[in-house]
Amino acid sequence: MIRPSMLALGIAAVIAAPAQAQTTLTYSTWVSPQHHLSMWQANWTAEVEKATGGRVKFNVLPKHPSAPPGTFDAVRDGLVDVSYVTASYTPVRHVMPLMPELPGMGDSSLVNSIAYSRIHWKHFHKLGEYKGVKLIGVFTHGPGQMFTKKAVANINDIKGLKIRTGGGVAEKVANAIGASAFVKPAPESYELLKSGVADGVFFPLESVVSFKLDTVLEQATIFPGGMYSSAFGFFMNEAAWGKLSKQDQAIIEKLGYEHVARTCGLSWDTADQKGLEALKKSGVKIINADKALMAEVQKRSAPLIDDWIKQAGAKGVDAKAVLAEFRAELKKVAAAEKKK
Repeated sequence: MIRPSMLALGIAAVIAAPAQAQTTLTYSTWVSPQHHLSMWQANWTAEVEKATGGRVKFNVLPKHPSAPPGTFDAVRDGLVDVSYVTASYTPVRHVMPLMPELPGMGDSSLVNSIAYSRIHWKHFHKLGEYKGVKLIGVFTHGPGQMFTKKAVANINDIKGLKIRTGGGVAEKVANAIGASAFVKPAPESYELLKSGVADGVFFPLESVVSFKLDTVLEQATIFPGGMYSSAFGFFMNEAAWGKLSKQDQAIIEKLGYEHVARTCGLSWDTADQKGLEALKKSGVKIINADKALMAEVQKRSAPLIDDWIKQAGAKGVDAKAVLAEFRAELKKVAAAEKKK
């Protein structure tokens, strides 16, 4: 029989027990809500909410608090708690992420992202290029291709074309092959093409759908492994990270690193496939770059690889060895994924 005094003590203990702490973090995206990156990020935040039993919740900001290139600073300074940005927008700050952006790397976002993630956490993270934020994961988009408002058959047809890029390796490749490259945020691409400010863009296939470019393009020129890829960092404000319990930090880290690379890579590959299908339906001419064009692009962009090796070497990295390791990892990941 339970005595009244014992029952009273039990009730008092329950009342006195502290409620589970709940932390609400803000996140934002600088592409449209329909872009697969926005949807992937929403899925990731939902994963965290579920895994933490609701102790960590997220609110999406209705508007990104900065221009896209300012995303790193916006997260570092606490204007938003969680976001992502391509390192191409900040090539002075982020040198090491230019490695997976080099021409002819992974044949898919999944392969490139996983291989890059492994190399980043093994060799690059300790260099501190993401110092100031809590880096959760890295990934790349799918192979970057060339989309133009006019037909392109050979290297001479590219000369002088005004090509919008996101900066980084893409900009350097465009200039190396004779185009006149300039840097503008991805969401501005439609107006740039429609107004004639741009004659073409460098993008992964998904961008045709994401930015509604099929109505302002004539041709897509496809290169195996891409002409480039853009590398991204996905990160959190350090003060916001510090407010989380050790338990919840461990959960987020479990959902970070290669999990981020894999899930976003799969998402991007799916979006690229939809982009290709949309291109076929839209009437945009799709051609595979012939051997002569591929050889010319490869020859002209080769110095960019040497340049990256030099820049990375200046940071104390055996860049040649790391690049060789990355290429071996690309093959390893591709073979493993093919078996699944």
